[in-house]
Amino acid sequence: MDLGLKGKTAIITGGSKGIGLHTAIVLAEEGANVVIVARGAEDLDKAVAVIKERTGADALAVVGDVTSKDDAERTVAKAVETFGRLDIVVNNAGTSAAAPFDRVDADAWTRDLDLKLFGAIHFSRAALPHLRQVGGGSIVNVTASFAKTPGASSLPTSVSRAAGMALTKAMSRDLAPDGIRVNTVGIGLIRSRQIEARWQKEAPGLSWEAYARDPKHDVPLGRIGDTAEAARVIAFLASDAASYVTGTSVNIDGGKAPAL
Repeated sequence: MDLGLKGKTAIITGGSKGIGLHTAIVLAEEGANVVIVARGAEDLDKAVAVIKERTGADALAVVGDVTSKDDAERTVAKAVETFGRLDIVVNNAGTSAAAPFDRVDADAWTRDLDLKLFGAIHFSRAALPHLRQVGGGSIVNVTASFAKTPGASSLPTSVSRAAGMALTKAMSRDLAPDGIRVNTVGIGLIRSRQIEARWQKEAPGLSWEAYARDPKHDVPLGRIGDTAEAARVIAFLASDAASYVTGTSVNIDGGKAPAL
């Protein structure tokens, strides 16, 4: 299937590692120009080298903090200056923070909302004039499937991710007249540094394959997912192949979430 991504330009926040990096790789493989954003220059340099090795493409790396409106505007300006257009924004930056309500102080709430909600707002607003200029485009917000039915000890992430879902639906309605599609993916158990750290702590004697398939994870498909599996879904939603899909949430969690 031709995803219709050749020659388009995509910004991926949190693009130096994990799902963000693999999304950049998939988009570059499909012929898109990719701009990756993260706070660490060294990690960005490594990511650019990986993208080059895997795809032959020269990615643009921008050191930036998604919580900064100025950094968002600077990143968008660099992307357009370098590639002449902007078509796609993948708001991926974020980490998991989960604790009971009485252990989450005001500063933790502010940090989490700044990173996961306002980061998406800053980059989407900065990109909007350019997405309109190309006659439409795509925004994909990375959230979490469990935010639809949050459980105990899931704060503040479940709230900030649920806010990201509401943002997605409202934006999709507001921006549809411009031909701009806005969707979200609900990430479940996907291999990451945090998951790997848990593996080493809980079962250092097990191989990753054995740990990923441990029944205790309660994943209907029987295993923890791979970052590339998430990246492929994100790339699809960002592409012309999903030209009639907007305002929706797609779970990438192996069937673990109890809600659609």
